[in-house]
Amino acid sequence: MEIAIRELREEDIEELARIESESFSMPWSADSFRKLLAHAYCHYLVALADGKVVGCCGYTDLCHEANIDNVVVASAYRRRGIGEALLRELVVRGDAMQVEAYTLEVRVGNLEAIRLYQKLGFVAEGVRPRFYEKPVEDALIMWRRCER
Repeated sequence: MEIAIRELREEDIEELARIESESFSMPWSADSFRKLLAHAYCHYLVALADGKVVGCCGYTDLCHEANIDNVVVASAYRRRGIGEALLRELVVRGDAMQVEAYTLEVRVGNLEAIRLYQKLGFVAEGVRPRFYEKPVEDALIMWRRCER
């Protein structure tokens, strides 16, 4: 399996929306992804396995602080390092654009994701009570601050 990572394109959106709907109880719609493409402060990448979209991650740049809005990998492609590769590339590109810090929220019960974020240098700095719905769950707030 050959993995490639590139910027999100319009032609990726329908497949990405399908992956979202299979992965989350409150998925982003195709229109939500389309709106991202219109904003220069939104930076999104997709992972392709043998030419097929299998994952995505991205951030919104707010004054050189990147809020990682979304990380998703199709269920058939999880545990193969795709999420990690996407996030690593996102940080490399963000650093090149002078991002000074990255933040995200993750369900407190999503231990696999938390371990991945910790591996990439994210540190838990707070909790947002009842942040998630369907089911209701707290969010762990994690940060990765750049040393410049």
